[in-house]
Amino acid sequence: MRSVLSIQSWVAYGHVGNASAVFPMQRLGVDVWAIHTVMFSNHTGYGKWRGPVFPAEQVRETFEGIADRGVLDRCDGVLSGYMGDAAIGEAILDAAVRVRAANPAALYCCDPVIGDVGRGVFVRPGIPEFMKSRAVPAADIVTPNQFELEYLAGVEIRTLADAARAADAVHAMGPATILLTSLRHEALAKDRIAMMVSHRGRRFAVETPMLDVSVNGAGDAIAALFFVHFGRTRDPKAALENATASIWGLLKRTEEAGTREIQTVAAQDEFVAPSRRFDAVAV
Repeated sequence: MRSVLSIQSWVAYGHVGNASAVFPMQRLGVDVWAIHTVMFSNHTGYGKWRGPVFPAEQVRETFEGIADRGVLDRCDGVLSGYMGDAAIGEAILDAAVRVRAANPAALYCCDPVIGDVGRGVFVRPGIPEFMKSRAVPAADIVTPNQFELEYLAGVEIRTLADAARAADAVHAMGPATILLTSLRHEALAKDRIAMMVSHRGRRFAVETPMLDVSVNGAGDAIAALFFVHFGRTRDPKAALENATASIWGLLKRTEEAGTREIQTVAAQDEFVAPSRRFDAVAV
């Protein structure tokens, strides 16, 4: 991948949204064109933050400025994450349509941020419905966590077979590639966690040790890493293994640092030369 348009939130302190996704892609040699949907002092998990939410029109204007440069044919993909409201979501989908028109080989990767296990839905009313009816069907790749895949598919995931059924339901909505970024199932040891990729009838899962870390922004980094590796190789198994190795190394460094902010800069070598690798298996 040469260039990726990433439309997400931004924080000045810490790493979530674009502040989590942009740097890993840059370290992998990708030219990232970042459009921010908010400019917050820090992520909202602190309970207090400052800064503006940008209106959808500002997102559109910024995109038009990029289009004015005549470079959309050089954009190999569009990446989106948290959408503050449906208007911003529509602006993102319009940008993806324009990029694909200029470069038919470009991919749209949507991280359908809706909620998480233990937290439930944490986005504004209407966003889950927008993700399900508009964003996910428009995407080539989606990267839900387990809670989000269950919501999108209407399937409770207890086993690997359940995860496969849920993936099939979402494939039927449009996306060819699904990365399940967190997976806990009955056959998995309590000290392990898994990820699974489903792509055109092929499925692979990878297990890693569970780390004692709870941070914001890890999902944003996973989506970005997988998107770049898949975009370059079009190999779901290799992309899963590469993204898993990097994110595990990043979270391991974060665990060692004992901080609630992921160590994106300190662990940057993990993006290009992971310290530990994990093999994915067909499921």
